[in-house]
Formats: sequence, C-alpha cells, structure tokens
Amino acid sequence: METRVLKYFLAVAREENITKAAEQLHITQPTLSRQLAQLEDELGVHLFERGTRRTTLTSEGLLLRRRAEEIVELMDKTERELAEQEELVDGTVSIGWGELESVKFVASMLRAFSEKYPLVRYRLYSANADHTKTQIDRGLLDVGLLIEPADISKYEFVRLGVKERWAAIMPPDDPLAALETIRPGDLRGRRLIIPFRPNVQSELINWLGDAYDADCVMCVSNMSTNSAIMAKHGFGCALAVEGSLPYADPNELALRPLEGLVSTSVLAWKREQPFSPAVTKFIEFVKCFPGIEKR
Repeated sequence: METRVLKYFLAVAREENITKAAEQLHITQPTLSRQLAQLEDELGVHLFERGTRRTTLTSEGLLLRRRAEEIVELMDKTERELAEQEELVDGTVSIGWGELESVKFVASMLRAFSEKYPLVRYRLYSANADHTKTQIDRGLLDVGLLIEPADISKYEFVRLGVKERWAAIMPPDDPLAALETIRPGDLRGRRLIIPFRPNVQSELINWLGDAYDADCVMCVSNMSTNSAIMAKHGFGCALAVEGSLPYADPNELALRPLEGLVSTSVLAWKREQPFSPAVTKFIEFVKCFPGIEKR
C-alpha cells in the first residue's frame, strides 16, 4: 500500500462522499474511485458501503482507518524529523576569496544557506587566487572563490554567472577620468600599478598589447584597496577588478572600465576530499543555486 493511496482512503472516510473527497484532494472523481477499487482488490476486502448519498465504512474499512491514521501520522512525523535534522547540521565552512564583484553573489548564497542551516558558522579569508588555492591544498580552507584565469584542473567547481569588469583607478582630476572607457593606447607611457598574480599580469599585458612597457610598471600589489590608495596619492594608475572597490568615494577616486576586458570567477573545492557534514551540505547547495552557470 502506498501512503498516497491511504491518504485518499482517509479523505473518503472523512468526507463520506467520493466527489467531495476528490475535490479536496484535487484529483478527478474517476481517478479516486479507481484508486480505491485497486486498494480493495489488493487487500481482498470491501472497505466501503456505497449508498446514494453517503459512502460509509465496512467493519474492515473501520479497521483500516485506524491503522491508516497511525501509518500516515508516523510518516508525517518522520518527514518532520528529517526536516529538523537538516536544521541540526552544524559546523564551520571556511571560504577563501579575493576582492571581487562576485563576493556579493556569494554573500546572497550564504544568506540563503544560513536560513536553511542556521547552526552553521563561517570563516572568511581574503587572499588572491593563488594563495587561496594553496590554503585549500593544505586543508586550511574548504572552498575558494577564484577569479580566472586560474588553474583549476585538480578541483571541482561551479562557475558563477557574474562578470568581473576590469577598471583603471585614478584621482578624479586625472585627465583619464574624463573618458567613459579606457583603451590600451590611453595608458601608453603611464605609470601603472598592477596585480601581483602572474596569470592576471599576463591577461593585462595581452590586453595592453603594444601599449605595454615594463618600465612603466611601478609596483605590483595583491590587494586592490592598497593599489587604490597608491593611485589616490598619485603614485600611478591602478588596474584592478572594478568590483573590488564597491564603496569607493567618487570624490576620492575615479574608476573607468577597461574596454573589452572582463573576467569570470569560480567557486572551487578539492576533488575527492572528505568534508564535514556542513561543508558537504554547502557544496550540494551551491551546485543548485540560481545564477550558477550550467556546464
């Protein structure tokens, strides 16, 4: 016997009318009648006395009603307990990330996950992608938010549907601030502050093309905030992900997008790694979260 059919049976026993029970169950009357007939055939007994106005239970039907109520109540209780077990998941999820636009996306993800698993706590660690991967490899971080290009061949990952736009950062009175977008030629001969990561440097050098001059690179930095401070004080024009400075004061700094230079980001974790229940639930959650690109 299926629990679903027992619920059908109980609805008819309660309403004493197949048509009313069918309406309550949101199924058709012929479908309900057929299900009840199959139940009687399966049990080999008559469960109902069908009158012109009322459908009442036989003695066998009364016995089944008592047992069906017990079975359905037990099933409902079990489902509630399993749902409560979901809420009882606790532990800590350690996440490494850089200064990225996609941090906002992950923040919304964490909020939704926390509503489902309120006992889970989080340890957040800010670093560039290379350092984050090292921490994951050492088992010090569970998950990392990495901007591409990044070697993720030994990781499981999901790609976020967030575009990381690159920008030039300068004081508001810099002549470049008058431009809507920055082209490679606009930076020819300018003192530059670029990111620390070699892979990212290569992306920027390729974008600059023949406008690139190694002698113009005054400094490399692994934190966009510090690069922006250097740019504010006139040390050079910083190149960084625009989303890394979400609260930059336009009276202090001007951010202008680099034409055609956009990156993507991934949320990655070590392949075939045993995780705690909290981390396992988090990984399952992020795989199905809206906004994750399907591979």
